[in-house]
Amino acid sequence: MFYWVVKAILSPFLHLVFRPWAEGKEHVPKEGPSILAGNHLSFADHFFGALPLPRKVISLGKAEYFTGRGIKGLLSRAFFTGVGTVPIDRSGGKASEAALRTGLRILREGQVLGIYPEGTRSPDGRLYKGKTGVARLALESRVPVIPWAMVNTFEMMPPGRRFPKLGIRPGVKYGKPLDFSRYYGMEEDRLVLRAVTDEIMYALMELSGQEYVDKYAASAKVEMARAARKPASS
Repeated sequence: MFYWVVKAILSPFLHLVFRPWAEGKEHVPKEGPSILAGNHLSFADHFFGALPLPRKVISLGKAEYFTGRGIKGLLSRAFFTGVGTVPIDRSGGKASEAALRTGLRILREGQVLGIYPEGTRSPDGRLYKGKTGVARLALESRVPVIPWAMVNTFEMMPPGRRFPKLGIRPGVKYGKPLDFSRYYGMEEDRLVLRAVTDEIMYALMELSGQEYVDKYAASAKVEMARAARKPASS
């Protein structure tokens, strides 16, 4: 209920101020479970990705969003709960398996699961290599996978910016469902998981028009941070 209250309050304001646009909404099933696999450009994606859809989109977010203290922690919990985020431990190992099980539970309940295969926001607006968790979810759940591409949100609210820029219209494109039925029963095969993930990322690249980088976004962020700390040569 809280999700719909937040959406009812935010939607008129966001439409009036930012004039967001959407393409391909007809590709998202009106009922039943599905996976929305998207690029991740900006914090603004949490606002504009699911805005055009009449269905609730549940996403998996790091547990730290829900564990803060004081007023800031309270506001963070309220916001992420309001936009349909479920907390998960993203520390790896057994935590990754628990996150997978959480995603499968959401899909078994017949809901729409939104996931960002890159695992973190793009540091420079390019599309980075996807992690294979999305492939495991797709093959184990056997539900439709719809590519979900955000457009202009990086320019509107790049990493580090606290408030979105005005005058930039954010958009979202929903692609045709991807069929991975030929791989059902092969979710333990690492090569299959990589092939499925790469197919999803290719579809996102075509939808978004982004340049693709064959490395993980988290690794790129570390490299950029090291380069920034390196003293300039004389």
